[in-house]
Amino acid sequence: MGDRRLEITVPEQVVGALGLGDADLGPELLMAAAAKLHELGRLSSGLAADLAGIPRTQFLIDLGRHRVFPLESELRDLESTTP
Repeated sequence: MGDRRLEITVPEQVVGALGLGDADLGPELLMAAAAKLHELGRLSSGLAADLAGIPRTQFLIDLGRHRVFPLESELRDLESTTP
């Protein structure tokens, strides 16, 4: 099974509000999606990093820009096993 390609339309107002150039828009949206999916526990940090197209260590560092605690899923796992 290979990678899937997805095409999305982004309104100009959104592009303008983000203040990003065309080259930065895709990576920014991928990182935002990856960060949120990781925060929700839907993706591990490794899979979320794959989605964002960056190494896992960089993904964990970059989570701060999105106000996501890097070890949220690990914390949830610990809390669920604590009596």
